[in-house]
Amino acid sequence: MRPRLCLILLLFFAWNASAWQIVEFCPDPYLSGDPDEYMVIEGYGCTDGLVITDGEGGFRFTPGTMLEGRTTVARNGAAFFKTHGYYPDFEWEYCHVSVPDVQRSGRLQLANSQDEIQLFGYTTLLQEIAWPGDVHPRQGQVHYMEGDEWDRRILLLGQSRFSEAEFAGIQGTAFVSPDCSYPVFEEVVSCAQESILLNVYEFTSLKMADLLVSAKKRGVNVTVLLEGGPVGGIPSEERAVIRRLSENGIPVLQMSITDDFHAPYRFNHAKYMVIDGCRVLITSENFKENGFPDPGISGNRGWGVCLDDEGLASYFADIFEYDCGGGWIEEASGAGGIVDDPYFRQYTVEFEPVEFTSAHVIPVISPDTSHLVREMLEGATESIAIEEAYITNVSRDQVNPFLGAAIEASRRGVTVRVLLDSYWYNVEGECDNDEMVCILNSLAAREGIPLEARCADLDLNNLEKVHNKGVIVDGQSVLVSSINWNFNSPNFNREVGVIITEPQTAAYFLSAFNDDWNAASYQNSDNSSDYLKLAITGVVIAVLILLYLHRRR
Repeated sequence: MRPRLCLILLLFFAWNASAWQIVEFCPDPYLSGDPDEYMVIEGYGCTDGLVITDGEGGFRFTPGTMLEGRTTVARNGAAFFKTHGYYPDFEWEYCHVSVPDVQRSGRLQLANSQDEIQLFGYTTLLQEIAWPGDVHPRQGQVHYMEGDEWDRRILLLGQSRFSEAEFAGIQGTAFVSPDCSYPVFEEVVSCAQESILLNVYEFTSLKMADLLVSAKKRGVNVTVLLEGGPVGGIPSEERAVIRRLSENGIPVLQMSITDDFHAPYRFNHAKYMVIDGCRVLITSENFKENGFPDPGISGNRGWGVCLDDEGLASYFADIFEYDCGGGWIEEASGAGGIVDDPYFRQYTVEFEPVEFTSAHVIPVISPDTSHLVREMLEGATESIAIEEAYITNVSRDQVNPFLGAAIEASRRGVTVRVLLDSYWYNVEGECDNDEMVCILNSLAAREGIPLEARCADLDLNNLEKVHNKGVIVDGQSVLVSSINWNFNSPNFNREVGVIITEPQTAAYFLSAFNDDWNAASYQNSDNSSDYLKLAITGVVIAVLILLYLHRRR
């Protein structure tokens, strides 16, 4: 009887021990000296026999400690609170009187670039995590386990973890810039009755700001969130907008690296509004004169949608509230703002807004669910149309994942068209859009695949530049988003977008794409810019020679 009882007890303890695992840890946080490093242990029951070590130090729980679910153990409870805004369940350096202590042995401090964590159940090794190896170290990165896989995405401290969501039966309005973006914005803001939550990377249009001021004066609660450190700094025109909004009682916040907090995102690059808790406007364009010009005035090519649904609005409102709720938020300053009066060419409107119903909508949030863009491309069976401001690869040896998915689709017979901007700063370098077009067309010719790339003809289409970040798949689904095709945007920026499946909507954006595509010839997209430069150089040289000969006479 006793041997059988011993066997039962051994099996019980073995099963109980195997139920524990480390599911999250951060060995290299932002605070100096890493006092806020931590790990999360998941399991249920008595912790007797559990030991966590890095080979130099470790800890165990007080005998008889019972845990349920996920338990956070930090090095320093006060430092953890400074970073996360709440206290851990336990700490191992005995720093805060209100945080329970574990029983530490030796010196436990996780190394940044190379270390390991071992979890023992009595003398049995239950789990071992090594870096580099099981995970790849990066400052600020939270390593987390999902299923049996570590780090399905790069998760940095402070970043959200929104889940995928789908919404059916959605009605809304599709629009394009520069043709009809401003009238849609004007209608949405003018009809607001209760609240407007606005998040945009850059905001320089006083005309759009005045619409928000009018909404505020009729009792609408308006809150604005901006990027605190855009590329090139905050323009003086935006400071003028901030001052106009602030002077009229509208809170203007910005996401920044503060003295106490590291911003969770490289850039707050999203461009959306939530109106009255039931409407969402999403666009590729900043709230600037070239993104939302008056009808008949030239501007950027961009796409946008306004969607009517309380559930969808709630989803984006949660994102807004999360991003406004961290220690990285500070009040924006409008000091030094100067009003500018930009000049844009006249433009013939070609596209009016189009309403649609019964759409299937999937939000795309970067970095939380930006993988959905790749999956959208991977699911293509007939055609892919891509219109981007630019596309850059991860490195010389690693292709952009979204572009790679499009190329693979072409290799299985899907017709792929890629249209890129040709504004001067996207073609004057040695490794930008015109070179990318040449690379893709050369690949298509070499492999005999249905892939073609072009640079937009801005003059022929009377556009300032292509600022779009859109995709159309199989003439059925369209991505409208702020997500650029580089490494940072889907991995480190706050971005938002939606994948809309509805034939009429896809056809609308495909018409706009085709208009831009047809204006850009194949030759124009290959080496024509180089030929043009050579031709101009030749003409200049010829003129100089003639002048020289004339003076010699």
